[in-house]
Amino acid sequence: MLRLKITAEVDGARSDYTITFSRHKTNNKAEGLAYARADAPGGREADAERLAALIKALTGKEPRMRRKSNSVIVIACSRAHLDGFARYAEFAGAIEEWLEETRR
Repeated sequence: MLRLKITAEVDGARSDYTITFSRHKTNNKAEGLAYARADAPGGREADAERLAALIKALTGKEPRMRRKSNSVIVIACSRAHLDGFARYAEFAGAIEEWLEETRR
């Protein structure tokens, strides 16, 4: 697994976000997930909107948001998002190494 940790201030709310990438079991596609936090300013819904906006600003691609039945909101990222994060020097080395290690 690859964990990208980002600290950002979006709409006046400063938060620490973690996006965890893993490889899909059947087709080895890179997938990233992050969860909106209920204890964030404005609640889970506002946190999900801020995180989605941050991901779009950093990668140029809007992530998918899924709402589960237990009120959990999951933000899903694809390989395109991972490639977008790899443009930043802070992430580039770790992403390249993880992709090489997990390639089949």
